[in-house]
Amino acid sequence: MLRIVSANLNGIRSADRKGFFDWMEASGADVVCVQELKAQDGDLSERMRAPAGYQGLFHYAEKKGYSGVGLYSKRTPDRIEEGLGIAEFDAEGRYLRADFGNLTVISLYLPSGSSSEERQDVKFAFMKVFLPHLEELFEAGRDIVICGDWNIAHQEIDLKNWKGNVKNSGFLPEERAWLTDLFHRVGWVDVWRTLYPEVPGYTWWSNRGQAYAKDVGWRIDYHITTPGIAAKARDASVYKDVKFSDHAPLTVDYDWS
Repeated sequence: MLRIVSANLNGIRSADRKGFFDWMEASGADVVCVQELKAQDGDLSERMRAPAGYQGLFHYAEKKGYSGVGLYSKRTPDRIEEGLGIAEFDAEGRYLRADFGNLTVISLYLPSGSSSEERQDVKFAFMKVFLPHLEELFEAGRDIVICGDWNIAHQEIDLKNWKGNVKNSGFLPEERAWLTDLFHRVGWVDVWRTLYPEVPGYTWWSNRGQAYAKDVGWRIDYHITTPGIAAKARDASVYKDVKFSDHAPLTVDYDWS
């Protein structure tokens, strides 16, 4: 079995204080993809760099206290790729790839557009250049798992208050159509929705009001994979027993040896 976790930490130091690495070390995960480090190399403790049994890889944002992604694995990758090779997006620390034989695992943090129209424009620009990259990846013939915060809820089932969000970033028609194209035309697979067609599977809750307590959430964290490994997905879960950030870890188990 291969267990892969995706977790937006909303600050690695904050998540550490809330017990994330205790949970991770006991999780049985083989690979853990994290997003929104909000830290630079010098900010990380030894445990954050290499929790017990794992080695850590990181793609930091140039701006302090912002963005950044990481990947922890029990096995040493054969190859690592940091960034997309596009300076404006690589400066924000959004993409980290690790190859293990014919398996590729990617930690992704797709931009959010909720703070301003300018940031929404950045999000659309990222999506535009990322799609050809995803097409190229798909055609490479590898088993690929892209874990991360995609900042898009695809269908009405993927957020509690969908009617009130049809004009908001994260549920815009253009964003949803982009994911539909990714799944239906290109061929990528949304693992959670394939396993559980009728279970919302929220992974993020606003800090406003009682969103978490009332489970008024969004499903914006995904395992999006190539069909071969998607067919090997056996179980998925969202961990909510302890709140490490405004996101909850998403775990998928694959039949893999």
